[in-house]
Amino acid sequence: MKLGSLKNGRDGRLIVVSDDLAWFADAGHIVPTLQGALDEWERVEPLLKNLHTDLEHGAIPRMRFHERDAAAPLPRAYQWADGSAYVNHVALVRQARGAELPESFWHDPLMYQGGSDGFLGPRDPIPLRDEAWGCDLEAEVVVVTGDVPLGATREQALDAVRLVGLTNDVSLRNLIPGELAKGFGFFQSKPASAFSPVFVTPDALGERWQDGKLHGCLEVELNGQPFGRADAGEDMTFDFGTLIAHAAKTRALGAGTIIGSGTVSNRDTDGGPGKPVADGGLGYSCIAEVRMVETIQGGTAVTPFLRGGDRVAITMHDERHHPIFGTIEQEVVAG
Repeated sequence: MKLGSLKNGRDGRLIVVSDDLAWFADAGHIVPTLQGALDEWERVEPLLKNLHTDLEHGAIPRMRFHERDAAAPLPRAYQWADGSAYVNHVALVRQARGAELPESFWHDPLMYQGGSDGFLGPRDPIPLRDEAWGCDLEAEVVVVTGDVPLGATREQALDAVRLVGLTNDVSLRNLIPGELAKGFGFFQSKPASAFSPVFVTPDALGERWQDGKLHGCLEVELNGQPFGRADAGEDMTFDFGTLIAHAAKTRALGAGTIIGSGTVSNRDTDGGPGKPVADGGLGYSCIAEVRMVETIQGGTAVTPFLRGGDRVAITMHDERHHPIFGTIEQEVVAG
């Protein structure tokens, strides 16, 4: 089942979307918003699945789904916590600045809590007041949870996964060092993130959803050119069950919590840093990573961060080359 929200007020209008993303049915007679559905998932999920079945069979009135009309499936959320499940990405960042990777990073996930009071829709522009801030894309996988109890086990955490989707977790790289130097984490360097047009229930993903990981090529394009082709299921040190349990170690998580994977990152087939897609590699899911590889190999980062007019696209296709979650397509608007 695929769920989305049309732009309507602060919390959007819940819709059920057909598997091919061509049609939608309004779900307002069941529950008006996705957050409302998550709050009453046990009661609402069967009703939404019935609506989805009727939509697929053309048994109910349906309307054309246009991704440009979509808000983020959760236009705002009670909680947005982003991990760093691909330790390869962290290792490259530290290697580029000559820092050792602590051994604990392999068994104790990194995680920060981001702003969740307003997310960007999949076609909304990326606002950038100052290009000197070093605007970067970050292609990631996210899950949305139901209620997660305090001290949840990995298995309990996985049982709480309600939906899976994609995000462009925008970062302002040149603001990060100053913020981290204060010893108090990200804030100004992490503006609003954008999410895929639809989120999908794990059962609808079939074999792509295994052991708390989404498997498949996460396709990233920059200005119309292939930039990243990493497999989201490979080199993922911490699965989503582990990430959710980590977040719930000292507090319960409320329904509608969004947990991010961090930048999807693969090692090259020879075990070294990834190569650009143009050179036969899997490329990168953020600009910072290619800059780190350039620094490691040549001593200087060459690839610029995003500027006004740059265009970013993030998607994942199924076996028939149909987008599973729709496509995030954004243009940077500077000034």
